[in-house]
Amino acid sequence: MPEEISHNCGLCVAHTLHDAYSLIKSLQHRGREATGIAAVGEGRIDVIKWKGPVNRFDLTDLFKIFPAHNYRVYMAHVRYATMGRKDKILEDAHPHTIGGTEDRHGSHIIIRNCELAGVHNGQVDAVHFGETDTRTGCDTELLLHLFREKGEEPILREIPGSYTMAIADKRRDDIVVLRDRTGIKPGVLGWKDGKYGIASEDIAFRKRGGSFVEDLDPGSAYYIGFDGTYRKKQVVRPMKRYCFFEWNYLADVDSVLNDISVRRLRSALGETMAGEHDPEDAELVTFLPRSPEVAARSYAARTGKPFEPVFYKMRGERSFQGSTVDERKDSIQQNLHLLPDHERLGGKTLVTIDDSIVRGNNSRRERHLLYDKAGVGKVYHLNYTPPIGIVGEDGKPRGCLFGVDMPPEDSFIARGKDIGQISDEMGMPVRYISVEGMLKTYEALGMPRSELCTYCIGGCHPFE
Repeated sequence: MPEEISHNCGLCVAHTLHDAYSLIKSLQHRGREATGIAAVGEGRIDVIKWKGPVNRFDLTDLFKIFPAHNYRVYMAHVRYATMGRKDKILEDAHPHTIGGTEDRHGSHIIIRNCELAGVHNGQVDAVHFGETDTRTGCDTELLLHLFREKGEEPILREIPGSYTMAIADKRRDDIVVLRDRTGIKPGVLGWKDGKYGIASEDIAFRKRGGSFVEDLDPGSAYYIGFDGTYRKKQVVRPMKRYCFFEWNYLADVDSVLNDISVRRLRSALGETMAGEHDPEDAELVTFLPRSPEVAARSYAARTGKPFEPVFYKMRGERSFQGSTVDERKDSIQQNLHLLPDHERLGGKTLVTIDDSIVRGNNSRRERHLLYDKAGVGKVYHLNYTPPIGIVGEDGKPRGCLFGVDMPPEDSFIARGKDIGQISDEMGMPVRYISVEGMLKTYEALGMPRSELCTYCIGGCHPFE
């Protein structure tokens, strides 16, 4: 059985090609390696997948490939691969399919007359599927085969793992959407132009003139009809374990996930950081673009220190989403820079707020720019996520098993090191928010710590 492919991705279900294209473009922050759309009609499913971000393929030409009169609903997906094959980007991209005729064009693939198609955000270990024969070995394709064999309810009852998933079956006149019992990966029901749809985050609907209806209930199946209606069925009892890293880093700052505002949460984390780490000699507060800005502003307000942007990015892409070490480093080197008036920083002591340190690539670039180019005197690097990838008290190396690019065998900067050793390796004082401080911050905003997955920072496995 091939190794499972994990990913943190964005997906949507909409009733026009224009809406599918627009909604998934609003979720581009969740993936940029590949984009795909499934067009679904009566007894017909056609798919296109292409390398790169959404705007790599013009909507005008997609209308020519998918004439509107042939289809009733669309599923779209942006992929951020973590364990996929670099030489098989299109094969591993979503939608995954069963059946159909492929037409390959180098940078894109068109698949006609599929039996089933699915888009998925999350990760399921291949051990749960037995010896199913597939083309890619991807957990999404394995879930599709299981759906064809048993239907949606056995998946929710029997398969542990993280999945917010939409499935089209040419035998049916609806799209089946599943959210696993833990709800680790986000998903919302939205409304636009009188019809219901699905997206990974509410921001996709709100940015495009639609409205948020509700977060998808964990352990439930939703059925999006071709006519724009929906119904839902609670299949298994929820066992909520939401991924805290969605709020800390992955989600759009203006999203609201499971009733908690991302912006408010990051702001509160900045305030908590200020209570735990406030270097007396720091003269200025800044941040590594872009997720930590809200936290940096609240940190500065709480400590009374001046806040100033110091860095800029040429593009909003996230180096974290690069599929290889070299691609991530290249993204950082070419994208993260100092603002032109950096001479004013000479000799100063700064606090830089960051969302997290995983492998240390951004932090090393930060250190080079501030110390070697700007000539600062000292930099305190403060993270509002506790150390990721440590070895837990149970002796198990931590990481993410549920769809974020942090597998337990990764090169974590914090693995096996104390705070002094981490600071030495980074070449500057590094500090982290405490686990207790972060969890209390979530609880203050209405999220019980028992409903968070904290496995990557030493917590319990969400399915144990």
